Amino acid sequence: MNTCRTIAEICTNDWRYVWNSLVFHGKTRINCLTSTEVSPFLKRTHATASKQVPDADSDKKSRLRAVDLARKIQQEKIKAKATKPAVSAREKRVVELKQFTQQLQNVHPNVLAKHLYKTLLFQNQDVVVINKPYGVPVQDGSGVTSISSVLPVLIKMMDGMKSKSILHPCLGLEKEMTGTLLLARSEEVVDHILNLHRNHQVKRKYWVITVGVPVPSEGVIDIPIIEREVTGPQPHFKMALSPVYRMNDTGEGVTRIRAHRQAHGAVTKYRVLDSSSGCSLVEIQPLTGGKHQIRVHMASALSCPILGDHKYSHWGKLAPQKLSERVLGRLGLEQSKTRYLPLHLHARQLTLPGNNSQPDISVSCLLPKYFINSLHRLQLMLPTEEKKPE
Repeated sequence: MNTCRTIAEICTNDWRYVWNSLVFHGKTRINCLTSTEVSPFLKRTHATASKQVPDADSDKKSRLRAVDLARKIQQEKIKAKATKPAVSAREKRVVELKQFTQQLQNVHPNVLAKHLYKTLLFQNQDVVVINKPYGVPVQDGSGVTSISSVLPVLIKMMDGMKSKSILHPCLGLEKEMTGTLLLARSEEVVDHILNLHRNHQVKRKYWVITVGVPVPSEGVIDIPIIEREVTGPQPHFKMALSPVYRMNDTGEGVTRIRAHRQAHGAVTKYRVLDSSSGCSLVEIQPLTGGKHQIRVHMASALSCPILGDHKYSHWGKLAPQKLSERVLGRLGLEQSKTRYLPLHLHARQLTLPGNNSQPDISVSCLLPKYFINSLHRLQLMLPTEEKKPE
């Protein structure tokens, strides 16, 4: 009986060990198995061991169920993708415009600096010309990463980490404009360039897409501009024309009037390069540097606002530009989505006068992708000498 008790204690721990003990001791162990004290322990131990050691068949079934589950999930994804409503061409067009115009807004300063370095247009010991991207302000203060804030990083990319040079913006561009942006390597150069600009020796040419065809197709606009307040539900300020001539009482001529003391002289040369679909590609050369001068002269003097100019397309309100059905069809947009159209105003060329030891510096900048895309959609042709791959 002492042997049976010993076996019973062992059975509670390992039934395999008990079985080996039975085989070794022969008949005595057989008698112990028939004992009412040992038999329940053997049964419970065997049952526990069966649960702890799964057989190969159950493991195989488990693996098969996992495979089936993965296949089921994959099929559900395919089904959901098939039943998802198709994106319309106009919705794709809106996504395309966002991609074209918002790539470099709110990015890390190093990312913007690297982009400016890759798209560098010109540099020498005095000046640097970069390709300004859309939607990036030149100066700080608009809540997004500015070009001025990344100039210390840019100069180190250009001249090396030990460079102590400082870049200064000279002739700025508006946030929504693209193209040639002039930077100076010293404050003395800044003063020199500003002096040249005041004497009309710095030549800048812009390309715009206008809504409408300017008449005449080439000319000079000489109308001063002034900043005025627009009252209403959304009070705001805009630049406006401040002409010094008015129609006389007979309506057969004009009479010169006194210029407003707060008005600024503004002179703009323009030339239509091509026109189609109710729009035009126009080359503009401002002879003065008034605020929003090009936009005001095109919208108010020629009644041909720039495509994407939501501010000057309406005088009394702030609203997205209203376009004709014909133009909307060409652009692949609905009127409710025109707010996504960027301003099509590009600083195409910059020319600085040379001196006795240096020739003139003339730098051209390729059009941005969204501008080229709009040209193709509106069937506007570039001048023959400008048809170069981007």
